[in-house]
Amino acid sequence: MDWTRQIDAYCERLDAGYWAEPVNAVTNAAFLVAAFVMWRRVRGEGLPLAMALVWVLAAIGVGSYLFHTHAQAWSALADVVPILLFILIYIYAANRHYWGLSRLWSGLGVAAFFPYAAATVPLFQMVPGLGSSAGYAPVPVLILAYAWALRRRAPETARGLTLGAGVLVLSLGFRTADMALCPAVPVGTHFMWHVLNAVMLGWMIEVYRRHMLAGHRAPR
Repeated sequence: MDWTRQIDAYCERLDAGYWAEPVNAVTNAAFLVAAFVMWRRVRGEGLPLAMALVWVLAAIGVGSYLFHTHAQAWSALADVVPILLFILIYIYAANRHYWGLSRLWSGLGVAAFFPYAAATVPLFQMVPGLGSSAGYAPVPVLILAYAWALRRRAPETARGLTLGAGVLVLSLGFRTADMALCPAVPVGTHFMWHVLNAVMLGWMIEVYRRHMLAGHRAPR
């Protein structure tokens, strides 16, 4: 694989220059802001998984910045790996503390994400116009599934997850519309994916934090 292969996938990018996507690059600061806000809220609470999510949230901002400046295959990997890591850590945290599962079963639940994604991504790829956003589409569905399952056991947590899924769907809408709206909006709409995703990921950490501090742990 050519790790220096150039990638041109967004409306704002018109050439291979470092600052060819200034808005897409700069708006990654939203992830760092969200990470800082949540770091201040999580520190001292004795929540190691929440703190791990905070640091991964910051890494998402750095990785996405690298992708929207270098726009090469290696930076695309730096973009998607922290996102995947956030998803996997959150699934483990949800299994462990929303449901009170053992470490083993929580880890198996994490492993189950891969066949789940393998089965659902091809279905979303058949949706006209969804494009590369199909790779993210299974995530809000999974969040809503957790929310529905928790609606009686932990209703506040369920409502928080539902709100997070809603923001993610909205952000996916902006991500999907980027190239389609390019003639009317030359800067594109991908930057709103960054802003809303930063809000959503920070909120998901907050949902977990509130759940833990409220002591709503499922019995083992």
